[in-house]
Order: sequence, then structure tokens, then C-alpha cells
Amino acid sequence: MKITRLGMQPSAEGPADWFTGRVRVDPLFSAEAPGRTSGAAVTFEPGARTAWHTHPLGQTLIVTHGLGRVQRDGGPVEEIRPGDVVRFPAGEKHWHGASPHVAMTHIAIQESRDGSTVNWLEKVADADYEG
Repeated sequence: MKITRLGMQPSAEGPADWFTGRVRVDPLFSAEAPGRTSGAAVTFEPGARTAWHTHPLGQTLIVTHGLGRVQRDGGPVEEIRPGDVVRFPAGEKHWHGASPHVAMTHIAIQESRDGSTVNWLEKVADADYEG
């Protein structure tokens, strides 16, 4: 058993190469071999969002606070709220973030394949974000 206490892992600012706007990433857990699952609480300020990206083994989001948006490539922008669980299958191109006027926090859970959990792509255009 391993207990990770609040504050044992520092918060980090979401890198500008991968995010638009202010984003805080709070690591929750990381895989220890032979496991490959990791998770973080991610807080997006209003209007903030990820770049388009994929995950080699998929990703699950659990919305815990606020109002957010998600979109898969070719699909509509959809609103997400606390209690919603969003599952992106392996390789599905998508983005997620806060609504324009309300912040959003979610727990992001993903698995690693060959040491990689995510493949970052281009930034989300304002027109795509606005739907």
C-alpha cells in the first residue's frame, strides 16, 4: 500500500505548447511497474483548454467542478458538468477545457504505452472552441 498525502507532489502550470490559457496540473498518482496508469487533477481557468491530442491507450475524465467543454475530431463541442465521466478511446483525436466564463476541474486518468501517455497535436482554433 502507498498513501500519497496532499501537498507531497507540487502543482505545475500547464505548458503553453500544450494548453491555451491558464491551466494547473496537480499530479495524483503515477504508474509503478508493472502498472501503467497515471492520474492528475487538472484545473482550467475560463476559456483555457488543451491542444488537440490523442492517447495511445485512451483517457478517462471525471469532472469534479465547474463547467467544461470537450470535442472529438469531427464531432460537436459538448458541455460537461460535475459528475460527468468522459471516455476517449485509444487514438481518438480530441480536446477538453473550461467554458468561456466558468472554470472547470477534472481528474484525468490514462495509461502509458512504451513510456508515452499522450501525443500532442495542434492548438485548438478559437472558432473550434466556440463551436
